[in-house]
Amino acid sequence: MTTLVNDIAKITLSTPFAVGDVNVYLVKGDALTLVDAGPLTDTAWVQLTEQLSLLGYTPQDIEQIVLTHHHPDHAGLLDRFSSSVKIYGHPYNKFWLDRNDHFHEVYDRFFHQLAIQSGLPQEYVRAIHKFKSPLKFMGNRKLDIEIKEGDVIPGMEEWTIIETLGHAQSHLSFYRESDGTLIAGDHILANISPNPLIEPPFEGELERSKPLLQYNASLKKLLDIPISLAYTGHGDNITDVHGLIPKRLGKQDERARGVLEMIKGNRLTVFDICKTLFPTVYQKELGLTLSETIGQLDYLESLHYIKIECHEGIYYYFA
Repeated sequence: MTTLVNDIAKITLSTPFAVGDVNVYLVKGDALTLVDAGPLTDTAWVQLTEQLSLLGYTPQDIEQIVLTHHHPDHAGLLDRFSSSVKIYGHPYNKFWLDRNDHFHEVYDRFFHQLAIQSGLPQEYVRAIHKFKSPLKFMGNRKLDIEIKEGDVIPGMEEWTIIETLGHAQSHLSFYRESDGTLIAGDHILANISPNPLIEPPFEGELERSKPLLQYNASLKKLLDIPISLAYTGHGDNITDVHGLIPKRLGKQDERARGVLEMIKGNRLTVFDICKTLFPTVYQKELGLTLSETIGQLDYLESLHYIKIECHEGIYYYFA
């Protein structure tokens, strides 16, 4: 049953995505705050309304929405709330939540170039537009207020903003020092490792980020913070964050070393490696599997275990 515990209530909503249900959070403070907003579906809106009702509230009572990140399962229902509701989030949300002609131009150009660099056959390059299909479940509403690490959110003054980039370039987590509570979004999950997703460069940046390297750094950042409980974006709460982080980092290193063995003695493209790593799902989940593959290669390159050559616009990896 949906209940408030220490002024926080977990609200679980259905999504149309393989990851399954998403958790959003009602935080009761000087302002009634919703952290994340679920996917843009009628089902999610009904579920949100029903669970708020169990807590004695309606959507009209929400005073502000704070985003952990911009992904459709977290930022979908923004459009359903009154214009008086303030939307807070990392500045990079702007690019995704205001999907104008410039957005589509930048998005299409970036992923077309990435597809070519990754060695995708032409039939896959032509299908790159399908990467945008999840965006139909994302809200299209501008941020009211940009926030970053070190800022204070009105009505949530006891919560510290922590920049936790990696899974998304807009990812923030929120920490309450008084009881060690972390609202983690998708930064760390109890039963699965989040996929650090490749995204177009933010305006003013010339090169794409390396999200797996960012993600690892953001995980290590949490080791310096006394966390007693993490509320996550999917699945169960985590009570031993510091015990889980080394396991996640170790498993990721193990996967990368498997990729290294694959590369040794060969000269492979991202697509070659992706097909081998994900033989049964790469065609259906090309965007996710490419992100995972590129992340492992970024990691190996950062350790100087592999080298890269570019020939006719295609990157080849060897060791």
